[in-house]
Amino acid sequence: MAKEKNPRRCADNEAMAVNRMMRISPQKLNLVAAMIRGKPVGRALSILAFSPKRIAADVKKTLQSAVANAENNHGMDIDELVVTEAWVGKRMVLKRGRPRARGRYGKILKPFSSLTIKVCQVEEQA
Repeated sequence: MAKEKNPRRCADNEAMAVNRMMRISPQKLNLVAAMIRGKPVGRALSILAFSPKRIAADVKKTLQSAVANAENNHGMDIDELVVTEAWVGKRMVLKRGRPRARGRYGKILKPFSSLTIKVCQVEEQA
């Protein structure tokens, strides 16, 4: 009497990876995610490798995880993978501050965000 298997959250030709609690604002992370949306995986990895943004290394790691999930868990071909979706979510915000002049208090917000990358296998047209 085993439990029923959970249904997949994405289609049969898709795989995804989620990175939670990334220490960057969602607005800045979305700039990097927008660079790889709709691109083939090989091209997206090279874009992230040469990007000057600090968070590009973490986005690259998440993309590599999605590719590994597609290959190992779902038996997809790496050469045919395309980044179909890359979306950013807002997580918690650490609230810090420092004293300012005339008895005031300067608020410092340290936001966290999450990143979800979905890759899809698409047959190449010759």
